[in-house]
Amino acid sequence: MKAVIQLNNRKIINGWAFYDWANSAYFLVISTAIFPAYFMGYTDDTINFFGFEVADSAFYALIVSIAYILIALSTPILSGIADYGGKRLYFLRLFTSVGSIACMCLYFFTSPETMWIGIIAFMIATIGCAGGLVFYDSFLPDIASDDMYDKVSAKGYTFGYIGSVLLLVLILLIASKPEWFGISETALPYRIGFVLVGLWWLSFSQITFKRMPKSKLSRKLSREVLNNGFNELRKAYQKLKHQPNIRRYLYSFFFYSAGVQTVIYLASAFASKVLGFSSSELIMIILILQIIAIPGAYLFAHIGKLYGNWKSMMSMMVIWALICLIAFYVQGKPAFYVLAGLVGLVLGGIQSMSRSTYTKLLDPNESDLTCYYSFYDVLFKLSVVFGTGLFAFLEILMDDMRYSVLGLAVLFIIGLLIFWKVKIERPIANQSIA
Repeated sequence: MKAVIQLNNRKIINGWAFYDWANSAYFLVISTAIFPAYFMGYTDDTINFFGFEVADSAFYALIVSIAYILIALSTPILSGIADYGGKRLYFLRLFTSVGSIACMCLYFFTSPETMWIGIIAFMIATIGCAGGLVFYDSFLPDIASDDMYDKVSAKGYTFGYIGSVLLLVLILLIASKPEWFGISETALPYRIGFVLVGLWWLSFSQITFKRMPKSKLSRKLSREVLNNGFNELRKAYQKLKHQPNIRRYLYSFFFYSAGVQTVIYLASAFASKVLGFSSSELIMIILILQIIAIPGAYLFAHIGKLYGNWKSMMSMMVIWALICLIAFYVQGKPAFYVLAGLVGLVLGGIQSMSRSTYTKLLDPNESDLTCYYSFYDVLFKLSVVFGTGLFAFLEILMDDMRYSVLGLAVLFIIGLLIFWKVKIERPIANQSIA
């Protein structure tokens, strides 16, 4: 049974939020800022993949797709374990330990000959990071009351933002001033960065492990428990058959989320390969993007408050589509800096508004809302698979990454057209439908 703890305890909540501080560094530093460009810099321009010659950037996109296929397939099982409760902290420790150690193993990826070390380590680390979040999120109802969910969740997001940016700045300092640290090898600052991320993730997560409530198992994990996540998905699917408005939103979410997540994973690869950005320049771009993302999230939340979520979401999808269309034609670095600023403007907004918009579509009197969020979570992971897979396919087909970016613009346009017919209650008086 669950240990009895005091809800809204500041020490416990801060301990929970420190896990965001710990693992957000992986998503920002490895997945977004450094590893994509590093991968292409230390592999051959084309890679033999089951007899096919594939561009290194397309191959990287395929790696992300495969990792997220494995994550999507395992998520229902992990959700079942998380709902059961007793093994959550054990599995959070397990995914964190395996993921952070795999991240540190990226240090040994130094050339095309050691590429497979990088591929395997990256995939394991990505699975560890995404899998651990299932258990991390499941602690929220145990440590906070219903009225504190948003505030506590926002604290985790804030901790994650601050921690990951601090570490990224440190790595940028090492990369831009290697002589200060007695480093002469070009790649070494980034390989040290891989180790620092793993250590950061593993070390600060210990605060979470120490402060999270302990649970006692009343019985062993059974097939019923492991199947619980799949049962939740089936339940949601049956319910959504009779709710066309929510289905439309989810269809739209799948397409525009595929675009957003692919930009997050592959923007650095595009800037490096097509526009010739160096790794240190890419880190600077990501810092600019992160700094702009916070006010951007507040801006579109304010637009949603004044004019409704529908208009806020529509405006962001239009901007996303325009970003991809402009990127197709962009030639110089200055123009890409402007595009990065625009991405930052809508990145935080669309991530925060998507889940809140989905919540507004659900009936608060529904007896079981968990299955809806489980469905949403799996759909999100599948959208990453679809977006990165499409990106890779188009680059292989056209032999030009610009057409992959154009494909992302199409995803946003499809999402926008579907969203056009979604009806959302407005949070302002006397206007109920957008």
